[in-house]
Amino acid sequence: MKLQVLEGLPQSIKAAYVFDNTRDVSLNIRYGTRFKIFAEQYQLLYSESSETSSSDLTVVGFDFRHYQKIHREFIYVGRIAGSKSFGSNPLVYYLGGVDEWWRSDIFDESTPISQTQNYGFQALAANMRGFFQNVRNGNNFVVINNELRLPIFSYLINRPIQSDFVRNFQVIGFGDIGTAWAGESPFAEDNPLNNETKRNGPITVTYENINDPVVGGFGFGLRTTLLGYFVRADWGWGVENGEINDKSLFMFSLSLDI
Repeated sequence: MKLQVLEGLPQSIKAAYVFDNTRDVSLNIRYGTRFKIFAEQYQLLYSESSETSSSDLTVVGFDFRHYQKIHREFIYVGRIAGSKSFGSNPLVYYLGGVDEWWRSDIFDESTPISQTQNYGFQALAANMRGFFQNVRNGNNFVVINNELRLPIFSYLINRPIQSDFVRNFQVIGFGDIGTAWAGESPFAEDNPLNNETKRNGPITVTYENINDPVVGGFGFGLRTTLLGYFVRADWGWGVENGEINDKSLFMFSLSLDI
């Protein structure tokens, strides 16, 4: 799919409500709750020579995160996030992978992208570990992430640790579930994932797919500080249409967790 190249004078307005009572305990470990509810409006004004007078995009969404202490630095993290875009050139979300993933160039071409939405922009809906980008797509997405984080050496050794690599070394277990869709809902007939059209000369056949729009992933990961960077390594098994992928997908990234 090729996105439109939009040229003109951009104008935008953003509004957000942010709540944050979290407390940092150590790197990537905190207690408390934080959330953000936001809305964004973009208007792109074209020159007089353009065939189209303007293009607009509206995005609304939320991101809710809770960090629950289990024992000392051992915590549970829960997150639910979602967004919807609409307008003459909406944004398409690609579900799959993680932020700052070194293999983000790999794209799942098997998932159909709606050709009727007139997408003008694109973004990643993460985290969905166990899948490449575009396991699901659309101008809407919802994703739920659950993690257990244990800084194992800091938890077991009751004295100061000088090495950043050892002090920040963490073992995590995770479970992700989510979907992205175009149309009224993930299960609606107008969601391109639920219908596929085949053309052979003058004959056009549209049939209903049996794909479940909701996918999930689970697995484990390691975290630490290396050469001044916080590095993440995850091994995830994707779950699609009620079946677990035979092989895990390794994901290496350079950023803090949610």
